[in-house]
Amino acid sequence: MTKPTETYTHGHAESVLRSHRWRTVANSAAYVGDRLAPGTDVLDVGCGPGTITVDIARRVAPGRVVGLDPAPDALAAAASAAAEADLTNLELATGDVYALDHPDESFDIVHAHQVLQHLADPVAALAEMRRVCRPSGVVAARDGVYRAMSWFPASAGLDHWLAVYCEVAQANGGEPDAGSHLRSWAQQAGFSQVASSSTAWCYATDEERAWWGGLWADRITASAFGARAVELQVATERDLTEMAGAWREWATAPDGWFAVLHGEILATP
Repeated sequence: MTKPTETYTHGHAESVLRSHRWRTVANSAAYVGDRLAPGTDVLDVGCGPGTITVDIARRVAPGRVVGLDPAPDALAAAASAAAEADLTNLELATGDVYALDHPDESFDIVHAHQVLQHLADPVAALAEMRRVCRPSGVVAARDGVYRAMSWFPASAGLDHWLAVYCEVAQANGGEPDAGSHLRSWAQQAGFSQVASSSTAWCYATDEERAWWGGLWADRITASAFGARAVELQVATERDLTEMAGAWREWATAPDGWFAVLHGEILATP
């Protein structure tokens, strides 16, 4: 099988990993939380810096957990998190979601958080995840719906950022509204049952706005996203500076609020 052409839109700059390290089961995978029982074997596809993976491993011990990511920088961060947690049931490895290096029916749960939105062939990826999932298990996936993001106060700069982000993500081979497509993709991948849900992140306190606005301002000017936007000629360096400024301005608004909608599925093989 020829791997589809795709590029990870965010890259692995410090600002990106800063965002990813905030994630836990409670704030990013609660929809599958009640299935994370001791003794459960889990494959975490696209584990990034591993904070969700480490949380999963704590919950399912002595069950086996494998964290998989194609990026060495992300895996190095995950290894540090695993070492700090002193876990003995967590393995980390590089790998390809289109060709998982595991036998059929190896895991009770195959989990992917914010992964399918970056893939050129998410249906093929889900079919491969289904292959390594046991018949009694589930494939659990959660992805954002970028065009459903909502914020206050209104900002032309953030409107511009969202339009540019979606254009870059699609040019990179991904789907920025992947959360809306998860149920359809899972059905196309051959799952017998698909349970759907949605949840949102919300940033509203002074601390939350400073963190969320600051990391996105940094992503725009010092990550793969900004560089790619310029390369594609969908934004100029001046545009990037103005969009970053809009994020910082939003972060200082005492009545500021931002919500990120996610689609979720629990798909039975």
